[in-house]
Amino acid sequence: MASATAVTAVGSVVGVASGSVAQNNDVEPTAAADTTLLADIPTGQQAQVQSATLTQQADSQAIAADASAKKDAEAAARKAAAETAVAKKAAAQKAAEEAKQRAETKAAASRGDANASFPVQTSYTVAQIQAMARQIVPSGQYQCFSNIVSHESSWNYRAVNASSGAYGLVQALPGGKMASAGADWQTNPATQIKWGLNYMNQRYGSPCDAWTYWQANGNY
Repeated sequence: MASATAVTAVGSVVGVASGSVAQNNDVEPTAAADTTLLADIPTGQQAQVQSATLTQQADSQAIAADASAKKDAEAAARKAAAETAVAKKAAAQKAAEEAKQRAETKAAASRGDANASFPVQTSYTVAQIQAMARQIVPSGQYQCFSNIVSHESSWNYRAVNASSGAYGLVQALPGGKMASAGADWQTNPATQIKWGLNYMNQRYGSPCDAWTYWQANGNY
């Protein structure tokens, strides 16, 4: 394949053959000289020179295309990375908020809610009454509270002791003492639970302390 050097060499031969005296090539425009010299190159060599030129152009275009593609790919990668970062941040914030909400719910459950309110009904099942107690009584004290109520009334909020007249879930004596927790103490198990929890806390320190006393004495 002929190179640019070959073209220059051919030009030198032509110049000598014409009998001209060597001249300073820097004076004349090189483009015009190259065009003339290329015309004087044998046909086979002209094709080789032109092919080399086209190859160089194709290589240059390919390099430019690769550079452009690389630039586009890098831009797309940066955009994707930014979008992923935003999505991860949003997901992390959502997870943190959900975790906080769960922690607050759990903490509230462990403390119990003495101010919880429930729809008034004409009657209540044992399951409904126990559900109320689970919401009102702190979770760590519920089992002890349940043990006392189970022994005192079997979760019957209308239970009456025939001998003493003790009344309700926690067998308050007299039952009227539970009015301090609500005027509906005779018919509302939630009112009885709130009164019983307060009584155990004030007299024994907690339902579990009350249960410990009950186990030793058979009453509280």
